[in-house]
Amino acid sequence: MRRAAVVVIGGGQAGLSAAYHLKRRGFADASKDQDSARTFIVLDAAPTAGGAWSQRWESLRMATVNGIFDLPRFPKPAIDPEEPSRTAVPRYFADFERVAELPILRPVTVHAVREAGLDLVVETDAGDWITQAVINATGTWTNPVLPRYPGQETFRGLQLHTRDYVSASRFAGLRVAVVGGGISAVQQLEEISRVATTFWYTRREPFFRTDGFEPEVAGRETIAKVIADVEAGRPTGSVVSYTGLAWTPYAIAARERGALVRRPMFTAIEPAGVREADGSLTEVDVILWATGFKAALAHLDPLGLRTPSGGIRMEGTQVAGEPRVHLIGFGPSQSTVGANRAGRDAVNALLRRMTPVP
Repeated sequence: MRRAAVVVIGGGQAGLSAAYHLKRRGFADASKDQDSARTFIVLDAAPTAGGAWSQRWESLRMATVNGIFDLPRFPKPAIDPEEPSRTAVPRYFADFERVAELPILRPVTVHAVREAGLDLVVETDAGDWITQAVINATGTWTNPVLPRYPGQETFRGLQLHTRDYVSASRFAGLRVAVVGGGISAVQQLEEISRVATTFWYTRREPFFRTDGFEPEVAGRETIAKVIADVEAGRPTGSVVSYTGLAWTPYAIAARERGALVRRPMFTAIEPAGVREADGSLTEVDVILWATGFKAALAHLDPLGLRTPSGGIRMEGTQVAGEPRVHLIGFGPSQSTVGANRAGRDAVNALLRRMTPVP
């Protein structure tokens, strides 16, 4: 069993930021130095750099992503706005890893984190690590939300989630039900409606902002709301649940094409299609669940961090009452700029807690 003073779980933007700041503050590579009192390791489940970006759908271009903030002291190079994000962002992350010389082990899947006296044990498919602290940066991509509806197992068509979506060409000439009221749902609805007949379903009436959407102002308002939720231990919602939808070019294109017509959620799924709220049957060939993601934190369940409502109460990046565990890229730090700051803040908090090395 190997030892590291700090184990970072996840190698996306938040994890890379934490790793950078650990190294900058004098932490050594735990895979090479088991004698130093201050070491760290990054465990990443992905086979290559890029985090969830390497798995985004083909048609998602850099011009339409919600912004990629620079990694610490490593400005982004000029990027073609028409380049797919699934190649541009991983390349940028890989360059950062190489220049910063970060100790990242991959692919390594973390199964559980458990208490071991004053320490924690991080159990993985590549052996276990004993550590004083965990900085968790696992994001959401591996934990898609998949609703259940009566009769779902009888559907003869194709069902897939946003994370399985590649391109609209797969659905050419088909009848497609797109379920979800978030940014990805609207993007994919717009794309698919170019080549297929689409039907858009959401649980609630989508709210499109018409108040002169200002990203900076909306960002501050959203962070304040999310902080209030995590400090109270409440589960956080999707970004759109806090901000509403903006009239982006793809939303406008979908509206002009007549695709942005929302239907209330169907009540059941049948072999040939979906049973509408009014009792009628709409035949469809595909159901695309663009229903979002939740934080991938199941491996932390042995620590009993959740509140009765299912949330995790936070104090900054630290889990309230558990100074050995910090969550970054979570709650108010889900944005790329928030992830960078959270990585730095988590490292600073851990340094304040750790006993100084003589």
